[in-house]
Amino acid sequence: MAKYLKHGREESLRREDDAKVQTIVSDIIRDIEDRGDAAVREYTAKFDKYEGQTLRLSREEIDACYKELTQENLDDIAFAQTQVRNFAQIQRDSMLDVEQETLPGVILGHKHLPMNAVGCYVPGGKYPLVASAHMSVVTAKVAGVKRVIACSPPFNGRPSPAVVVAMDMAGADEIYCMGGIQAIAAMAVGTETIAGVDMIVGPGNAFVAEAKRQLFGRVGIDLFAGPTETLVIADDTVDGELCAADLLGQAEHGANSPAVLLTNSEQLAKDTMAEVERQLTILPTAEIAGAAWAEYGQVIVCDSYEEMVAVADDIASEHVQVMTKDPNYFLDNMTNYGALFLGEKTNVSYGDKVIGTNHTLPTRKAARYTGGLWVGKFIKTCTYQRVLTEEASVHVGEYCSRLCAIEGFMGHKEQADIRVRRYKKNG
Repeated sequence: MAKYLKHGREESLRREDDAKVQTIVSDIIRDIEDRGDAAVREYTAKFDKYEGQTLRLSREEIDACYKELTQENLDDIAFAQTQVRNFAQIQRDSMLDVEQETLPGVILGHKHLPMNAVGCYVPGGKYPLVASAHMSVVTAKVAGVKRVIACSPPFNGRPSPAVVVAMDMAGADEIYCMGGIQAIAAMAVGTETIAGVDMIVGPGNAFVAEAKRQLFGRVGIDLFAGPTETLVIADDTVDGELCAADLLGQAEHGANSPAVLLTNSEQLAKDTMAEVERQLTILPTAEIAGAAWAEYGQVIVCDSYEEMVAVADDIASEHVQVMTKDPNYFLDNMTNYGALFLGEKTNVSYGDKVIGTNHTLPTRKAARYTGGLWVGKFIKTCTYQRVLTEEASVHVGEYCSRLCAIEGFMGHKEQADIRVRRYKKNG
């Protein structure tokens, strides 16, 4: 039976936090609906301390950002984007249009159609998350999206040069320096100067996530995302130092980021907890990571691999780092996770930044019903049908007529009947 050596924050307290966020978000969305650009500029000045003349960056402003980066910076961004682009293209190539004659004279098919306009949110208030530009903008462009706009908040009072360059290199058609609720609302609702989009993607803080939730339906979204989560599954083939590094490496995202150790070794559990405390004395981001660990960290000891899988599937974590003697056991048996990182030679940071898989992943148990952002999220699979012969129309129509009668849909029935009358041969 699973044994908890450390518990995280109670769910009831998390719900109270959520309720406060919901109210703030709904008020700001309504204001932006009413006042458009003026409201967006006011919230950008209030929350991000940025009062640029225009929120959309000009070509000259974008080019100036390139001059602030080193050639190594540019090469590193290009390398990461190449990996993301390559894997996204592999995924896109796996998505085939189909057309098949399913009955004599009846053709059914589907086409994969990219969306026309997508808004990509790139977080950047606390950390300038360059990698999020790769994950959203590059992937949208590989999918074939015609218009991709990208928004990121200012960093230290101005657009982050690295983030702007990454968005531009990724292929963004429009780049805006704005963040938070106002950026999500502006992209979804549209303003006098910002044409609305069909879908919004990208990670963000609790306010960004709630704004996406409230606007879902008016626009599509990639997924419902909350604070970054990490689950480390480990046994005694690894040590506490490695486990602690992988827990704190994700806990530094935010003070409400869950970090969980799941193990079948109580000794490793105790070693890891001791290592976490030691590393927090030297980690530059210890203030954030330490708060996350204190409030949301958990340590769970199980009796077997089977129990570890059951607990892990119940947690349904965004990131799952597996460091056991048989990582493939978890690949073969787990069903609820955002992404798996198999073996001690890889880690979540690789996936976050550079290896090529997408880092926008489901949180708060959404992994029970969805995977993360991928090229297919930007594509609509739309069906079509074609009936080639009168005989085929009569064959299908007679079945359709009788089925419509069962339901009482007489107008539907007549759609079928008129064709049966016209095409059915005498006698």
